[in-house]
Amino acid sequence: MDWGFILERTISTMFGVEVMVFALAAVGLNVHFGYTGLLNFGQVGFLAAGAYGLGITVTYLSWSFWIGILFGVVYSIVLALILGLPTLRLRADYLAIVTIAASETIRLLVRWRRSKEITGGAEGIGEFADPFYDVSINPFSVGVRYEFGPFSYVGRDMWVLTVGWIVLILTVLFVKRLMSSPWGRTLKAIREDEDAARALGKNAYFYKLQSLMLGGVIGGMAGMLQVIQKGSIQPDTFNPVITFTIWAILILGGPGRTWSPVIGSMIYWTLIAFLENVLRDLPEGASETLEDTIGLSDFNISQVRFMLVGLGLLLLARYRPQGIFGSREEMALDDR
Repeated sequence: MDWGFILERTISTMFGVEVMVFALAAVGLNVHFGYTGLLNFGQVGFLAAGAYGLGITVTYLSWSFWIGILFGVVYSIVLALILGLPTLRLRADYLAIVTIAASETIRLLVRWRRSKEITGGAEGIGEFADPFYDVSINPFSVGVRYEFGPFSYVGRDMWVLTVGWIVLILTVLFVKRLMSSPWGRTLKAIREDEDAARALGKNAYFYKLQSLMLGGVIGGMAGMLQVIQKGSIQPDTFNPVITFTIWAILILGGPGRTWSPVIGSMIYWTLIAFLENVLRDLPEGASETLEDTIGLSDFNISQVRFMLVGLGLLLLARYRPQGIFGSREEMALDDR
C-alpha cells in the first residue's frame, strides 16, 4: 500500500470544500440545537433556500450575482419565519416534524416539472457562478493545480476554499461573541429551562425565532458556497441524508461548543477519505479476501466507508454521547 499517497489525499481532504461547507452548515445547526435547544431536522432546507435564492435571482430574474447572494440570505430568513412562526410556541418535537417535512417539500417543489421555468426542475440550474471566478477578483488560475506540501487543489477550488474558510472563521468568531452577549446567554437559559426564562421576563418565542433565523442564514451561506463550487444546483443534492450528516458532524464535535462543528467536520470527512483510500489501495490478496467474505468491491467501497464511520459514531454515542468536546449539560433539553 502506498501510505504516502493515502496520507496526502487524506490531509488534502481535511481542509477541502466538503469540510468547509458542512462545518458552516453545522455552525448554523449549533446555533439552533447547541445553544437554543431547537430540534431542527431540516437544515438542508436552509442550504437549498440559500442555493436557489442565488440561482433563481441570477438565471430567472437576470439580476447580478452579488444581489443573488443577498437574496439567498433573504430566502433563508423567509424560510425560518415560515417554519418558526406556527411551531415555536409548541413543544420541541413539533419543530422537528415540521422542519424535516419542509426540507423534503422544498426539494420536491423545485424539481417539479411545472417549476422548471423558474427552478430548472430535475435538471437544476447552471451557469450562474461565473462572476465569482472573474479574473478581476480571483487571484487563482481556474485550470491550474496548486500544491502546498501535502495539500493539492485546483485553482477553482482554491478560490472557493479561500473565501469559504474566511467566511467560516468569521462566522464562528461572530457566533462566539454573540453567545457571550446577554442575547446568547438568554438563548442558553431558554435551552436549559424555558419556563424559568419566561418567569424572568424573557420572550422565549421571539428569542427562538431569532435563533432559527440566524442559524438558517448560516445554513443558507453554506448552501451558496456549495453550489458556487459545483457550478450548478441540483435538487436531489438537498436530500434528508445531508441533514443527518450535519447532525453527525455536530454531535461528533460536541453541541454548544464554538469550534466543535469545524473540528467535527474535519474529523468526519478525514475519516471518510482515509477509509476510502485505504480500501481502494488494499493489496490484491487482501482485496480478494474481503470481496469473497463481505462482498467488498470498487462499486460499493463508497457505502462501506460510511458503514465503518457509522459504527464509530455508534460507539461514540454509547461511550461519549456529548461528543468529543461537548458536555452532558449541553445535550440536556427542556422540551416542555
